[in-house]
Amino acid sequence: MTAGAPSSQASDAAIDAPRATAIHVVVATKGRAAATAILCDYLARQTVRPTSVVIVGSEAADVAGLADADTGLNLRIVVAGAAGASLQRNRALTALFDGDDAPADDALIAFFDDDYRPADDWLAQAARFMAEHPDVVGLTGTMLGDGVKSDALTEADAADLIAGRAAPRRHWASGAEVREIVALYGCNMAVRARALRSERFDENLPLYSWQEDMDLSGRIVRFGRVVYLPLCRGVHLGSKSGRTSGVRLGYSQVANPIYLARKGSCRPARALRFAGRALLANGVRSVRTHRLFDYRGRFAGNLIALGDLLRGRLDPRRILEL
Repeated sequence: MTAGAPSSQASDAAIDAPRATAIHVVVATKGRAAATAILCDYLARQTVRPTSVVIVGSEAADVAGLADADTGLNLRIVVAGAAGASLQRNRALTALFDGDDAPADDALIAFFDDDYRPADDWLAQAARFMAEHPDVVGLTGTMLGDGVKSDALTEADAADLIAGRAAPRRHWASGAEVREIVALYGCNMAVRARALRSERFDENLPLYSWQEDMDLSGRIVRFGRVVYLPLCRGVHLGSKSGRTSGVRLGYSQVANPIYLARKGSCRPARALRFAGRALLANGVRSVRTHRLFDYRGRFAGNLIALGDLLRGRLDPRRILEL
C-alpha cells in the first residue's frame, strides 16, 4: 500500500453490496506507470474487490513493473502497440470479451483514468446501485476534486479530500441527489457489459480522444439510463504529463464535437456550444502566456479546424498530421 493514501470509511450499504456482481476495471495509461501503481493500491483496498483489472499501455514502458506488484489483484496487462484512449480501452474490452470467461450481461465494467483516486467503496456503491436499478446502464460519480482545469492535485490532496479532511471542490459532478446526465465523465464511469458487447469507443477520436465519453454515453442510452451517482466518490488529480499538444487538443475541441453531431451521438446544439466555447475561451486566454496551458496552441488548433470545416475536410484523425 502506498504511504500517505488513507482508507476511506465504507458505509454499511457498501459492505452489503451484491457480491455476485462481477466488476472489471479498465485503465488506459501512457507514460504514468508510477501513477497507475498507486491506483492499483486504491483498487486493492476496495470493499468489494474487482473481479479483474485490465491495464492497457501504449507500449511496454507504460506498464513497467505493474505485473510484479504485490496487490493481490487479478491483474491483466495489455500492450496496445499504439497510443490513444479510445484505442487502448477497446483493446481492454477485446481482452475481456474474447476470453472463455467473458463478462455476463449484467457485469459492470468500470473505467478509471490512471490519475483517478476512488474512495474505498466506489465499486461497492456502483454494484449495489446497479443491482437495485436495472434500468440504469451507466453511471459516473462525485468529483471531490479535479485538477484538469487548474494545477494538478497531489496524492496528499486526494487522500485529504476522500477522508473528509478537506472540503470538496466545486464541480459539475457534485450534489447529493441521483440524476440523469447527458454524458458520463470518462475518468470514472461504470457501464453494464451488455452495452459494451456492441458499443465500443470510437477510434476515429485518436490520442487523447477528446469527448469519447460523451460519444459512448450518447450511444449506450438505447440500453438504459445514464446517471450521476453521488455515493461513488473520488478525486481526479489532473496530471499534466502524457497530454497531447496544445495544437492537437485545439483541433480536437472543434473537430470532435462536430464529428459526434454528424454521427448522431451528440446533439448539434451541444456540439456547437462545446466548439464555440473552446474557441472563445482560447482566443481570450491566448493573449498572454499561461504557465499551465498552451492556450495559443489550442487557439491555433481551433483555427485550423475551422479552416478544415470550411474546406469540407474536417476530420478528428487529422491531429495525427499536426
